[in-house]
Amino acid sequence: MTAAVFDTGLQGRRCWLEAADGHRVELPVERWRDDPRGADELMLDRCTGPTLDLGCGPGRLTAALTARGISALGVDVSAVAVAQTKARGAVAVRQDLFQRLPGEGRWWHVLLADGNVGIGGDPVALLRRVRALLGTHGTVLVEVDRPGLGLRQRTVRVAGEDGSGRWFDWAWLGADALTGVAEEAGLAVRSLDEQGGRWIAELTR
Repeated sequence: MTAAVFDTGLQGRRCWLEAADGHRVELPVERWRDDPRGADELMLDRCTGPTLDLGCGPGRLTAALTARGISALGVDVSAVAVAQTKARGAVAVRQDLFQRLPGEGRWWHVLLADGNVGIGGDPVALLRRVRALLGTHGTVLVEVDRPGLGLRQRTVRVAGEDGSGRWFDWAWLGADALTGVAEEAGLAVRSLDEQGGRWIAELTR
């Protein structure tokens, strides 16, 4: 999501993820910009060592881990997101997560919060990439959609009040489809928990 309209969402303005058929889902920009709470804490509490936050956005999770004394690195393709993460006192790099990243094969944990398992439109390919980033005993903390939604892959764009961005591939992964997707990527589901309508899973190699 590299369009300027997405950056306006990072700055607090309303925006939506819009599919080619016109269906829209409003993006939770206020949650991204707020302090961690609720289901965020489920992810944070399971991070006990160096953690990579993929698609970090404004950096609420990266900054929270840093404040806890845990080494954390945010990764995002948006320059605005990286700047906001750094402004929170955390470390972040502007990079495509499918390109070379620092510490490959050594991270204790990788975060895929806020539906970021949909990045690239292929959760299996994404989780295979994440598996390569993990250390031997590393885990993935991934937020998925509620059970019953399965795996949905679409071409979408970010739409704001002032216009729309370019089209790109995205996916939604329901909790009911997680086990099969994880196994295909060489991972196993250790736990799946719900809090406040959000579903958080922990995956292991």
